[in-house]
Amino acid sequence: MFEGLTTALVTPFKYGELDEAGFRRLVRHQLNSGTDGILVAGCTGEAATLSWDEIQRLIIWADEEIRHHSRHAFLLAGTGLNSTEETIERTQAAQALGVDGVLLITPYYNKPSQEGLFAHYSEIASKTDVPLVLYNVPGRTGVNMLPKTVAKLAELDAVVAIKEAGGNLDQVSELMTLTGKITVLSGDDSLTLPMLAIGAHGVISTTSNVDPVRMARLLACWRNTRLDEARLVHGELYPLIKAMFVESNPMPVKAALSLMGMIENELRLPLTTVQVESFPTIERALRNAGLLENRS
Repeated sequence: MFEGLTTALVTPFKYGELDEAGFRRLVRHQLNSGTDGILVAGCTGEAATLSWDEIQRLIIWADEEIRHHSRHAFLLAGTGLNSTEETIERTQAAQALGVDGVLLITPYYNKPSQEGLFAHYSEIASKTDVPLVLYNVPGRTGVNMLPKTVAKLAELDAVVAIKEAGGNLDQVSELMTLTGKITVLSGDDSLTLPMLAIGAHGVISTTSNVDPVRMARLLACWRNTRLDEARLVHGELYPLIKAMFVESNPMPVKAALSLMGMIENELRLPLTTVQVESFPTIERALRNAGLLENRS
């Protein structure tokens, strides 16, 4: 489940509030560009500064756009918190709104043990009835979910996939040797091609906010064994990917989308707009990728 390209959508704001028109425009752009799925309220969507009411509105708007414009795209929502009880409550509510699955980040700040991680996800699986996508991103959470823990969780029917953003190909390779019961998705845009090479089946991407067509093409080339072309597309994407992470995500990608005329360059504190010195790097990458061809 959830193979292919999933875009971890940014959350556009205008004057401090959700920008519904901008959000719907982004979703439609993704659906028209070969994206297989949409993730709302992930890290790229600034979930940490969104209220639950706002997240529910994003789910509803995305679901409406998908139903109207695409019969095939799936919808994921980030419902993970560092409280197991609250994660269950949010996951149950998201399920009631009709999401196809939820993305569950490992509990941050608490720094649970591997036993605690297993207990956390097991409890969620026992109290909900929606596909669960694990999310391992130790650089943001302070805890690394080890392959043995993931393999054990993969025995649960509800656990169908993992977004692996640890930047460690050895760890992913070890996971692949332990279980074939879980779909592995790249959580690092620059490692998408290497991850595919060792058995991943897709990516949950930040860069596809600005270039979904090329990211979808990378996956299509790999899927159709056009390996030389896949390497070429990876090379085309790499400078853009690096520019999208020149500062903390999603600051650069929002700057890029504003340069493309898609949304306002607005974030919520403690995130701010990128430094002035970063704009030339971002703009150059967009121009080189052909994403500002018709703009002054």
